[in-house]
Amino acid sequence: MKNIFIALVAVLSQTTMTAQIQTPQQSPKAEIHQQVGLTEVDVVYSRPSARTRTVYGNLVPFGKLWRTGANENTLITFSDDVVIDGKKLPKGKYSLYTIPNIQSWDVIFYKTTDNWGTPKTFEEANVALKTTVKEIAIPNAVETFTIGINNIDTNGAALEMAWEHSFVSMKFEVPTQQKTMESIEKVLGGATGGDYFAAAQYFLQSNGDVNKANTYIEKALELTPEKPFYYLRLKSLILAKKGDRNGALEAAKASLIASEKAGNQDYVKMNKDSITEWSK
Repeated sequence: MKNIFIALVAVLSQTTMTAQIQTPQQSPKAEIHQQVGLTEVDVVYSRPSARTRTVYGNLVPFGKLWRTGANENTLITFSDDVVIDGKKLPKGKYSLYTIPNIQSWDVIFYKTTDNWGTPKTFEEANVALKTTVKEIAIPNAVETFTIGINNIDTNGAALEMAWEHSFVSMKFEVPTQQKTMESIEKVLGGATGGDYFAAAQYFLQSNGDVNKANTYIEKALELTPEKPFYYLRLKSLILAKKGDRNGALEAAKASLIASEKAGNQDYVKMNKDSITEWSK
């Protein structure tokens, strides 16, 4: 019995030693994955909270390099080269450092990503890009440090940071047009009607070359015997943008007939509205 008791104590002791106590992090980790145009953007950072403390000028001193979060490096990754403040930042992963000031922040993309906090020795050679953005005072306090990617369109977005009563926003541009053109040129060598339709749609929606858009939608219709109502609708919009009102009306009427046949009431309404507008 004594030997059994000793063995049981040993097992319980070993279990206690190997068990891990789980407690919540004071600055929990957050991850952002956002597609901007055709570019993937990822941010990984830790989110400290104010907890009644004065943040800027105290917890985060003005004029000094800040890790832009807590714990390990805040990391940002771009899948393509991007442009910030007119300067190219090559694709890759960077530590995101900032230098907060009262009216502006310096934003720094740093090449080494294995530091805990700021680098022991800051090397200018490791600065991939540095820019300055305006600091905006906001009335409602943000308790927990927040990074976001907002104001997104096909050509870029804004990297935004907010904490306490401070907000900064840095615009970046992505190479959507270049990548789309490369894709169009590559695919159209053996393209289908759907490929030409997608190319025409892109040129119309991105305010690109309307003549190319017209060429592509004509090719899409040529390769598609059934002439879908949405192809005809796109053709009408392209012709309207070209200033060919009669051609736009003809295409809209054809799209109306096809959309009524298909039972698509959204396109029926859009075509009727356009016919009314272009008939004036």
